[in-house]
Amino acid sequence: MPQPIVQSTGRRKRAVARVRVHRREGEGEGTITVNKRPLTDYFPSKTHIMVLTEPLRVTETTEQYDVDATLAGGGPTGQAGALRHGIARALIEIDPELRPVLKRAGFLTRDDRKKESKKYGLKKARKAPQYSKR
Repeated sequence: MPQPIVQSTGRRKRAVARVRVHRREGEGEGTITVNKRPLTDYFPSKTHIMVLTEPLRVTETTEQYDVDATLAGGGPTGQAGALRHGIARALIEIDPELRPVLKRAGFLTRDDRKKESKKYGLKKARKAPQYSKR
């Protein structure tokens, strides 16, 4: 495997993606590998694949780079969002002129929404037990 051009990190919810981008050698599509597995094996949902490949499609660099990612924590949606964030950050490190395009699309902003923690005396973060008058 060739040396990575850049390494970056993307985060969403509890998911963390460590992304390494390599320059594409030869013709054909750039491959995306997640936890040493092909992209379609790791993310069977077409929606998640569409979400995480958006930065490459917006910047028209789909065939130019191979992406190798290590994902940890969270669920599939959070991991896809974290991978999108990491890929967008890596593309900016490679070519700073792509920043306005990715910024306009909203891929550089870290989505900081997380699960609200449970409060004592309640069943969930906000759900209270049923009130009984008698």
